[in-house]
Amino acid sequence: MTDKSGVAREVGADGQPELKRVIGPGLLLLFVVGDIIGTGVYALTGTVAGKVGGALWLPFLLAFAVAFLTAFSYLELVGKYPRAAGAALYANRAFKVQFLTFMVAFAVMSSGITSAASAAQAFGNTYLRKLMGDSLTIPTVWIAVGFVLLLAAVNFRGVAESLWANVVLTFIELSGLLIIIVVGVYAVSGGQGDPARLTQIDTAGQSPLIAVTSATALAFFAMVGFEDSVNMAEECREPVRIFPRAMLLGMGIAAAVYVLVALTSSLLLPADELSSAGSDALLRVLSVGAPGFPLWVFALIGLLAVVNSALINMLMASRLVYGMARERIIPPFFGTVHPGRRTPWVAIAFTTAIAAVLVATVNINDLGGTTSLLLLVVFTLVNVAVLVLRRDPVEHQHFRAPTALPVIGAVTCAYLASPLSGRPGREYAIAAVLLAVGVVLYLLNRLVLGRVRSGAAQSSG
Repeated sequence: MTDKSGVAREVGADGQPELKRVIGPGLLLLFVVGDIIGTGVYALTGTVAGKVGGALWLPFLLAFAVAFLTAFSYLELVGKYPRAAGAALYANRAFKVQFLTFMVAFAVMSSGITSAASAAQAFGNTYLRKLMGDSLTIPTVWIAVGFVLLLAAVNFRGVAESLWANVVLTFIELSGLLIIIVVGVYAVSGGQGDPARLTQIDTAGQSPLIAVTSATALAFFAMVGFEDSVNMAEECREPVRIFPRAMLLGMGIAAAVYVLVALTSSLLLPADELSSAGSDALLRVLSVGAPGFPLWVFALIGLLAVVNSALINMLMASRLVYGMARERIIPPFFGTVHPGRRTPWVAIAFTTAIAAVLVATVNINDLGGTTSLLLLVVFTLVNVAVLVLRRDPVEHQHFRAPTALPVIGAVTCAYLASPLSGRPGREYAIAAVLLAVGVVLYLLNRLVLGRVRSGAAQSSG
């Protein structure tokens, strides 16, 4: 049986059960919003302020502008190829270089895992400790690792359960940011705040351009949302029809909320105070704007926000591994689907193990920067791939992006990923280690497949 785009349903050609198609337009919209609005704003607002100064709103606005350019490329490609593999599938079809395809897949998977790992650290080191105070004596690393294992259990339980959890958590995390915005409006209307800060750019011995672009490169950490949603295409009902509106509307909602929160934060607190507060920046904004507000309520909301981000990113990473196994780019074993839960349990176990290692070894700011670096490299390739794949028409109708958008998107993404943007060298080092692991896995995969083919040839001979 096939759907309108010709994708097989229920049972695939390899005999594995198909993933459940349970995602409609409402769930998809909330998936996009919930993934973008999460760890990026709740945990890294202070770090971005430390890079740019009082004009905190500018990097978030620029990051969304660049993301929108690439979103149009994704919309064209997901309409043509509504499968779970996302950017790796597009690279495979466009360039037909297996090594490049594998590395794109591994980079996207790594970006989702580093994002989830940063959320796990924010969970244990900021919001949970704020709630429990001195009574929490368990080391943060064990809390974060336990959190990752709990996410794996929810992921294994099923995509429908995971997405309905996302619905609840998305509304909760939106409520937290709306509290910040409302408090800001109330405080500023009462005479608090300094509007002059909104145009202040802290150069710190560098050019204003570098200050803005380095902050934008980090703010791009929040943009993993629409790549995640593309990797859920195989579990969507009528993905060709529902993706364009859900993705663009979701990104628009997230952009408006982020910019308003950034404006509020800069109005109420100087950039150096936001920077020194680190992942506690929004809690500090709330304490200044509404001194009587119970901070434990916002800490609980922040806790649930990072839970939501981590859950969605681990969903994406596991589905990407599953998709690559179905495309025979990694061993088919990784595409094994549990017959009862109909979830890719081997892929879930694999991505969970990597996340646990990252949580234990890398700090949250470097995880966020590395996430944005990996994504920007991938987005550059996607913008090029959409132009190459214009030579590969499909029979069904689909969205088509204006040609200028992927060209501009490729240039801007490449710039923000380069050292010219002011990106610190340690992020390249972490990315290099992750990608080196990918190279080793690729070589092992080739070795194993070579032996299997050799054995099969000898048997037939």
